[in-house]
Amino acid sequence: MGGDRTRITAKKHQPKGLAILYEDDDLLVVDKPAGLLTMGTERDKSRTAHAILNEYVRKGQPKSRNRVYIVHRLDRDTSGLLIFAKNEAAKLVLQEQWETTEKHYLAVVRGVLTAKEGVISSYLVENSAFKVYSTPDSAKGKLSHTAYRVLKETKGLALLDIHLLTGRKHQIRVHLSERGHPVVGDQKYGKGDQYQTLALHARSISFKHPVSGQTLSFTTGIPDYFTRLVGKIVRSID
Repeated sequence: MGGDRTRITAKKHQPKGLAILYEDDDLLVVDKPAGLLTMGTERDKSRTAHAILNEYVRKGQPKSRNRVYIVHRLDRDTSGLLIFAKNEAAKLVLQEQWETTEKHYLAVVRGVLTAKEGVISSYLVENSAFKVYSTPDSAKGKLSHTAYRVLKETKGLALLDIHLLTGRKHQIRVHLSERGHPVVGDQKYGKGDQYQTLALHARSISFKHPVSGQTLSFTTGIPDYFTRLVGKIVRSID
């Protein structure tokens, strides 16, 4: 971005619990830590990224009409890049172009993958217990595609670059688990995994700015947890 629309947020003004990587009049890009909900649900009203950023844009004035808008979500235990809009028009544009937004994740999974790269496709549906699974019934599920590439294998684990071609709830976790390679630390789909931290990280994102149309690209660092699991990571995901 250029001109006076872009603001670099000084560290002293960063909201507690979230790192702002980019901000202008229309959007915020943040690095969400694992353990923080994107937004509250009827079952869980705990402090969220959405609430933190609403407080941030209101600058201590609870009656301010400033607010942020949800563009997409990350699971509570997934870390990494999140985009929030600062007005409804920007939100709608960002959501309309979501299928063409480039989204890459890093994941550490169990086992050795026979095919070192490929695309997993299935129809995903959620049951009454809020668990997502694949169904052969195209009328019930939403067609979902997850592209992956093995970056490193060690100690019965594999580090994957995930290119998220569609963005369904729990998509990456379900697709990998159903192929026999659950994400390390996945308590929901990993059948009693001994690790408590989910090894899934929204690593990079590239999209068109909703007003200027300029392509914006962001990449985060690799969490320490990943290097503890698989050692030094040298191969680029780009």
